[in-house]
Parts: sequence; structure tokens; C-alpha cells
Amino acid sequence: MNYPVWELYFSGGGLLMVVIAVVHVYVAHFAVGGGLFLVLTEMKAYREDDRAILAYVKSHTRFFLLLTMVFGGITGVGIWFTISLLSPTATSTLVHTFVFGWATEWVCFLCEIVALFLYYYRFGKIKRSSHLTIGWLYFIFAWLSLFFINGIIDFMLTPGDWLETKSFWDGFFNPSMLPALVFRTALCLFLAGIFGFVTTVFFAGPDLKNKMLGYCSRWLIFPLPVMVLSALWYLSVLPDTVKSMILEHSPEIAPALALFGGLLPVFLILALIMRLSIPARVQVVVAFACLLTGLVYMGAFEWIREAGRRPYLIYGHTYSTAVRVGEEATLYKDGILKTARWVQHRNLTPENEQKAGREIFRIACVGCHSIGGPINDILPLTVDYSMMGMQAQLNGQGKLLTYMPPFMGTGDERRALARYIVSGLHHRKETALEAGALNDIPMQPPAFDQAAAQYVLLAWKDKGMHGMTDSDRYWSFQPPGSSIYAQLVLRGETPEIMTEGVSIAYAVEEDHARPASQVEFWTFSKALTGRTIPAGTGMTGNTLDGHMQFDDNQMAFYAEHLPVVPYKNDGSFNPYPLVRLEARAEDTGELLAQTTLVTPVSTEMGCKNCHGTAWAVEGRTGIDDPTAASILAVHDRINKTNLLSSARKGRPVLCQTCHPGNLPHVRGKSEHLNLSAAMHGFHANYLGDLGDDACSACHPSSSDGATHGFRGIHREIELTCANCHFSLQDHALSLLAAEKQAGKNVRAGMLMRHLTSQAVDTPDLIAPRTAWTSQPDCLNCHVDFEPPETDQVEYGTWTETVDHLYRRRTDDAGLMCMACHGATHAIYPAMNPYGEYLNNLQPLQYQGTPYPIGSNGECRVCHTIDMEDEIHHPNMLGEFRNTR
Repeated sequence: MNYPVWELYFSGGGLLMVVIAVVHVYVAHFAVGGGLFLVLTEMKAYREDDRAILAYVKSHTRFFLLLTMVFGGITGVGIWFTISLLSPTATSTLVHTFVFGWATEWVCFLCEIVALFLYYYRFGKIKRSSHLTIGWLYFIFAWLSLFFINGIIDFMLTPGDWLETKSFWDGFFNPSMLPALVFRTALCLFLAGIFGFVTTVFFAGPDLKNKMLGYCSRWLIFPLPVMVLSALWYLSVLPDTVKSMILEHSPEIAPALALFGGLLPVFLILALIMRLSIPARVQVVVAFACLLTGLVYMGAFEWIREAGRRPYLIYGHTYSTAVRVGEEATLYKDGILKTARWVQHRNLTPENEQKAGREIFRIACVGCHSIGGPINDILPLTVDYSMMGMQAQLNGQGKLLTYMPPFMGTGDERRALARYIVSGLHHRKETALEAGALNDIPMQPPAFDQAAAQYVLLAWKDKGMHGMTDSDRYWSFQPPGSSIYAQLVLRGETPEIMTEGVSIAYAVEEDHARPASQVEFWTFSKALTGRTIPAGTGMTGNTLDGHMQFDDNQMAFYAEHLPVVPYKNDGSFNPYPLVRLEARAEDTGELLAQTTLVTPVSTEMGCKNCHGTAWAVEGRTGIDDPTAASILAVHDRINKTNLLSSARKGRPVLCQTCHPGNLPHVRGKSEHLNLSAAMHGFHANYLGDLGDDACSACHPSSSDGATHGFRGIHREIELTCANCHFSLQDHALSLLAAEKQAGKNVRAGMLMRHLTSQAVDTPDLIAPRTAWTSQPDCLNCHVDFEPPETDQVEYGTWTETVDHLYRRRTDDAGLMCMACHGATHAIYPAMNPYGEYLNNLQPLQYQGTPYPIGSNGECRVCHTIDMEDEIHHPNMLGEFRNTR
């Protein structure tokens, strides 16, 4: 924040550190182990009185001098230049904390240079004992350099008590210092053998070559057990958070971890091959294979160590964005642009938003990400994000997936950064759905002669909109499943609800007579029901036409889980299919009453906002294949599953097979969070700051969308989802609290950690609610059926059982509430952009107005006389307030 930023786009993302640091560390470790190799091999030559070995040692020394002192020295200086430009804040901390440690290491390095030069240039010119003493001094100083650098480097991973004491000794003798020192020492000896292979195949004569290759192979084989044991020791002393980052959470560490463990047997095999009598050319190939494999192995180790401390550069002290722990609150309040010293745009405006976003990217992102480069390229990572999706990702960054730090800046800065990434880097423009794209669905309600009719057939759908997924080649959690209900009323002075002697048939309109090709729900039929369901059949065996069953408890006819989809036979989108119902006498077949019911169903789920780029159907609805595949890829990366591969092999995923849900016949796994808690809990961490827009980011409830899932009178008087369900974060917290009560503390707690309630002041006041059962009650606001005095449901006053839900309740005379008032989220009167009559067919048919059945004195719909008593519920005879 306080230093100029070195702009590296293609070569950013750690590329320079990989190229310079890994190569330097590789050579530097050889410089330590190679020193011991020189001395012991020279002693071997004297012991065996072998001039050929001595000549080899001298040649090896020249190679050693040029590689370690010249190349190693240059790359060592290169590291300092690189880290001071890429991470000046962390570099400053290292220098100021360990200034005397660095000074001591530089003294040791100077002694190394002097000793090695004397060793090479006085080779064969001084007494053997003196020459060996110089060699031993070189190795001792080289190992001491390793000792000091190791303590400082591992301080960055495990600073230990230094975070509190700021003591040099606490920082240097940190928890991982000793195991790392043992591992690196063994690694140094290991690498000495590898470089010994290289010099042997070029410098040793034919008679000596096989002997020296066997000798060098022992330098590979003997350190291996020490390396394995010390690596396990190293891992055991790491904090649990670092350990889990390495072993579980970071997707980038997994390949390096596989290499780190998988290459050890490869080295063993190569070393054993070198002990065999093989052709000279093969020896050269194997030697260089060892050399390159050793470089990869060193890179894997350093990558694991570097990435393991994420999201920090110095664990618990300095984030990878160069922000020190403790500075977060200032940045959230004042922002990056007003805090950083080297920026041009300190004040955000609509005109400079993208340019300011570029500056924010430079400060907060280029430390880890490149643009178009080979490492951590930001472009493929963000290609699927819309503007809203990119903001959501930045909002949730660092909360659940902690290998990245949180975005520390204001909401406006988060938007500016999203704008730069989406519009500046991907040149993506946001397109809004044109109002003219909605197709008008002409529909007149059936005729009803109030003077002559003997029966009234009231019908409704259990939901104002059934949301379904049409991504069934990959996954599903909402298959087609519209349920309809009906009550037949015999009109009279005292009307009677017909419970026997009648049958009610239903039929979906003809152009929805079979599912469209986009929907492949029947792939899941066996998982849902334990048997194969024929295409065109719902989960309970119902088809798109048939007869309704009677529920004695509800005194209503029903047909559950009809396979209604929002696509016509020609593939076009229509979210409001019509169902025609006829009530007939069972004995004579006489038609008693008929009506038409709309069965709204939508595939307008906003997954593409974050996981894709386009709708699947007509540019306004449906989940396309890239989006569906992207979601499984994310799940696989976070949860270490293999769902995408399984789906591509013809085994798509039904989410409820793991996460308990509300589908019939599917139990799920009890140890997993239920689907609602998992979905809302996870996404609340990303979308929780969107306010009222959070719901429509996923659900088809937006007034600008293709479906208009929220249409009723509550929408007309400008209520939002939060008036009944509270904010997304509160909604998620209450679901997760219930899961914690069910014993799922770890999983629920992880999702709850970064959520903030707007309804209660402290976490202990969060009211648990059971998914699909604990819902807001109408009487929370309409107390005693009076006009509400508030537009906000009282927090924690959920329904206790399924039978208390609005869709299951009846009035004092046995009529179900929905029969007169309409479906949830589409309470009469409900405006619908697809057709004025669509949502109010029943009221318009029976009383000529779109208001609730019987309102404004229209009791004659069922009663043949004017009514003075409030039979169904109190206050029903008052005039309907919200008239159009």
C-alpha cells in the first residue's frame, strides 16, 4: 500500500519468483551438499590412492565454483531485487526483524567465497590436510548460511510467538525451523548426488565412470529416508490452518503435493538404474532426467511452502496484498484509493470507475495474478462472471476459501475492480432483458352463470411459481413437480364442500402435452423413486392429464408432482402453462363445473450470473451446459469430489442424494447440511450484501426477469422478499442454526462465521428454523385478520409444522386459504406481464374482479343469499383495501 507497484501482467502471478527463486534455491542447496561431496570424495581418492578420482574432484570443483558462486550469486541478488519489487512490505519486515541474522549470513557467504576460491586454486598445491581443512571450512560456512536463511524463511510460514513478542529469537527459532533444517540438510546431500551424476558422465573417464555413478547413487539413496521422516515432522509442527491449507483447501497445492510425494520413488529408480552397466548415452539421459526431476521436486517443495501460508506472505502478519493484519478496518472504511500512496484516482466517479478499478487491480491483485501469463492468469478464472457475479466473488473472497485474502476496500471500490475485470479485461457488456421480449398469453376466464350454476370449482397451485432446474445432463435439485389442488363447492344458503360422489379430471394445455427436449429429468427417475419413471410421468406417477385424488384431512382434491415444464412442444419458453379442470358426477358423468388454472413453472435460475455467461433458452432463461459443468467443477475443487467427471460419463448428480431435501423418496445423507441450509449458507457469504436484490440473483423473482415469480398483491404494494423472509444473511443464519442444533456444528459453523445478522444484535439470539417447514405466518402481520400495522414479519415467529403453512391451512368452514386468496407469492390480485388474466382466473371467472374470492361482498359466489356473518374468518366482510 505504501510503495509503488511494479506492473507485471504477463509475467506476474509469481512467474519471476518461480524462474529466479526456484533455480537459485536449487543451486544454493547444491552449494551446501556439494561442499561435503567435494571433501568426502577427495578423502575417498586419498584413501584409495586413486588419481583418477582426484582428477574428477578437481574438474567437479571447477563446475561447482562456476555454478554456485557465479550463477548462484547472480540469482541470489536477483531474488532480492525481485522480492523487494513484488513484496516490499514483507521484505521490509524481514530486513528490519532479522537485520543481524542477514548480516551474519552474509559474513558466512563471504567466507564461503574465500574458502571455495582457495580450495579450487590451491588444489594440488598445498598439503592434503590443509586442502581438506579449507574444504571442511567451506562446507561449515555453507551449512551455516543454510542455518540462518532457513530460520528466516520458515519464520514466514510459522512465526510462532513472534507475532506477540516481536523477538528476534522467537522469530528465528520458530516452530518449523528445526524440522525444516533437517529436511533441507538431507535435501542438500541428495542434490549433491544428482549433480555428481552430471559431472561424472562428462568428466570421469571410461574406467572410472561406473564406479563414480554407483558412488553418487548412494548420495541419492541414503538421504531419502531422512527426507521422508523430516518432511512428516515438518508437516506435524505446522498450525492446523496451514496443514489443512496444504492437504485440503488449496487447489493449487494438490499437483505440487502429488509431485513432492510421487517423485521420490522415481529418484530411487533412477539411482538404481545408474548403478547398472548401461550405455554411455543412456547414462547422460538418466543424469539429465535426474537433474530436471530434481528441479521439479525443488519447485514442488517451495510451491507447497509458499502456498501453504496463504492468504499471507508472513503468516498472521502480512497478507499477500501487502496489507498488514490490523489495517483491515481502515481499508473497509476509507478504501484502498484513499489509503494507498501511489494512485492517480483517489475519488471514484462513474467516469473513472474502470480506470480506478485498474489501479485497484494493480495494488490488490498483481501480487498473485498475471494477465494472460502462464501462472495464476486472471482471465480464465474470471471469464464466466457477470458484473454482479464478479462483485459477489469479491465480496465472498477469503471467507470460505481462505487461500485468498478478503477484498479489503469499500463497496464502490469492489464495484470498480469488478468493472475493470469484466469490462476492461473481458470487454463484456451487460445486456438487460427487453420488456418486449415477453410474449402475451391471451386468455379469457371460463364462463360462469351465477344465477344458474349449482357448483363452484375452486383450484390453485401449491406455489406461486415452481422453480426447476433444466441442467439434468449434469445435475438437478428441482425436477419438474407442480402440484395442484381443488375444492368443489355445492352452492346454497349454506354451501357444502363436496367430498364424495364426484371426480375431478385435469389436463395440461395441448402445446405443453409433453416435456420439451431441453428437459431430461427422467435420468433421475430411479434415484427419486427406486423405479424407472417413463418420460412424461412425474415423481409420484402422475402424468400431464388424469384424475385428482381426495385428501380427507384437507377436504380437497389434489394431483402432486405433475411433470409440467416451461417449454412448449416447439421448444419456446412459456412459464405459465394452463391446466383445465372438470368436475363430474361419478355415477352419471354429468359435468358439474369447470375452470382453468395457471401452473407457473420457471427455469430462470440465476446460476449464470456467477458460473456462466448466457441463458440456455431464448437468451432469458434456462441453465446451459457450460454453466452446469462450471458449477460441478467448483464443487469438485472445493469439496474434493469427482462429480463433473461422473456426469460426463452419463451419471448426473441429484443434489439431494447427499444433501437432505424435500423430494419424495430421496433421503440424503444425515451428516450433510440439508440442501436449503447448504445453498443459502454458502451463497450468503457471496451475495449477502446485495440487500433485496440477493434473492433475485438466484430465484426468478425479479420484476425485470423473464418469469416474474413474485407477482401478488405484496409485490404491488412494494414489499420485498425480506419483509417476510428477512435478509439473505438472516435467512441463512436461521437455517444453519437449526443444523447446528442437529449436531452439524463444524459444517454449519464454517458457513456462519462471516455472516452478520441484521435482525438480532448477538449470535445467541439467532432463531433456528427448519427448512421447508418454518415459514412466515400471514397472521404475524395480519393479526386477528386486521389490516397490518407493520410491513415486517416479527423475527423468529415461524410456523411450527407443515400443517401450519399457508398452503396447508383451512378457514373455519373448511375451505383452504389458497382457494380464495391464491397461491403463495401470487396472492390475488396478481399482475402478470404475460397476460392480465393469467393469475386471477378464478376471481375473474366467478365474480368478475381480480380480488380474493368473496371479497367486497361477493359472497354470492358460493352463497345464494347475502351474508352478514363472517363465517370464514374475522374481518372478511370489510372492503378490500388494495384495489386497482
